[in-house]
Amino acid sequence: MWPFGDGMDSPFDVLGVDEDASEGEIERAYRERVKEAHPDQGGSAAEFQLVRAAYENVTSEDADDGSDIATEAGFGGDEPREYGVDPDRDFRPWEESHVEYVNYAVLDDYGWSLDDDDLFERAAAADLDPVNHGEFDVAPGESLLEAAEDRGFAWPYACRGGACANCAVVVVEGDLSQPTDHILSPELVARDIRLSCNGVPTTEDLRVVYNVKHLPELEDLRLPPYPFELAHADD
Repeated sequence: MWPFGDGMDSPFDVLGVDEDASEGEIERAYRERVKEAHPDQGGSAAEFQLVRAAYENVTSEDADDGSDIATEAGFGGDEPREYGVDPDRDFRPWEESHVEYVNYAVLDDYGWSLDDDDLFERAAAADLDPVNHGEFDVAPGESLLEAAEDRGFAWPYACRGGACANCAVVVVEGDLSQPTDHILSPELVARDIRLSCNGVPTTEDLRVVYNVKHLPELEDLRLPPYPFELAHADD
């Protein structure tokens, strides 16, 4: 059941696909619609959330029961879904996760590669500034992006809802959950690419390369990173 009532277009109409559309057609339509609906592209937050809800409804295994879709999208229910919080991980033997990061943007400058086993040792020895290499702690239930922002870093992002690759990171050591992801293919996930906007560390120590949205294979999965560009307008 479409949770927004008879007065609103069906989820298929929202995505602009026929009801018998293939999974591939639905995925392609969703990627196009979510870009059009993004507030930085002339859309609105409400339209953006509606497109996400439509995609969830169409692709859900129990699409006939759309009872949870409205809540996940922020339309109805007692509380919107809190992305990045996993109640199954409420108990763990450490209070915070320790994160070490490297900015993908500096790899070419130093002739480094994501495949270098000693990438983080090289970064530490290069005495990079805090934008390009450093460490911080992530509190329980806090997403990686939230933690970075709380500590004064302007990491790239756009939608914050797992619908684009602007906030993507490569997990080099440790593990990062991915409670919401509408965009990464199984091949990208297998390469340890995750979304920092809602990804929560699930290990005590984590090493990530952030800003990997510039990888060629992520080019078609990006949205205009308006807030990030503003933060670095004078760089």
